[in-house]
Amino acid sequence: MNQLEILRESLGQCDEIILDALLMRNRIVEDIMAYKEANGIPILQPEQEAKQKEWLERRMADRRHKAEVEDVFGSITQNSKRIQARKLFNYNIVLIGFMGAGKSTISEFLKTAFAMDVIEMDQIIAEREGMSISDIFEVYGEQYFRDLETNLLIEMQSRTNVVISCGGGTPMRECNVVEMKKNGRVVLLTAKPETILDRVKDSHDRPLIENNKTVSFIAELMEKRREKYEAAADIVIETDEKDELQICEELIHRLRQMDNK
Repeated sequence: MNQLEILRESLGQCDEIILDALLMRNRIVEDIMAYKEANGIPILQPEQEAKQKEWLERRMADRRHKAEVEDVFGSITQNSKRIQARKLFNYNIVLIGFMGAGKSTISEFLKTAFAMDVIEMDQIIAEREGMSISDIFEVYGEQYFRDLETNLLIEMQSRTNVVISCGGGTPMRECNVVEMKKNGRVVLLTAKPETILDRVKDSHDRPLIENNKTVSFIAELMEKRREKYEAAADIVIETDEKDELQICEELIHRLRQMDNK
């Protein structure tokens, strides 16, 4: 055996060690999830990820191949999150609610926490049509836009572990709600009109309230949609005076309760 063959054999042995370690690590991730659920421990513990980053930074200080090793560990972390998401949710999470209720914020938090793909429906539709939502309404009409929403919800039924953030009007159409529920749990995020106003007052991309940014106008709009929203929802979560972690922990807990019935 020449030197090259010896080196390649050593490399193969390293690969075997890495593979066995990864398989063991993934099993431990599942065991940790099971332990947390069995003992009522919060699923989301972002401080643990911070500790791992600090540990890796210490271990790799002044080492060769620091960037490459950190890249590998980044992939390991992302895949651990995906394993957790698959264990928690074998379906999509569909977020509905009035503007400013927190749909985009919670979508991004779930994406970070569980490496879940996020579908912002309005954004996807606008990108595919090559024009803004308001232009779609003006050029083609509301019916055309609502059909695009329905078709996108049908498309998402072939996927799992996706967070679907719906436009405010999506649940107002009963056929959309039917499609949401075929492979998803519908989560209604709510907030008081005062909270909504505080969150959207500096935004200028919400034409529905652009010239009517008042508590009374928002309250009136919310009341018009409330019955449809609540009828569509599998669970309802109030977001007032809660941070993203609190909201997502409640979301996970409530969905798990629903799934275990």
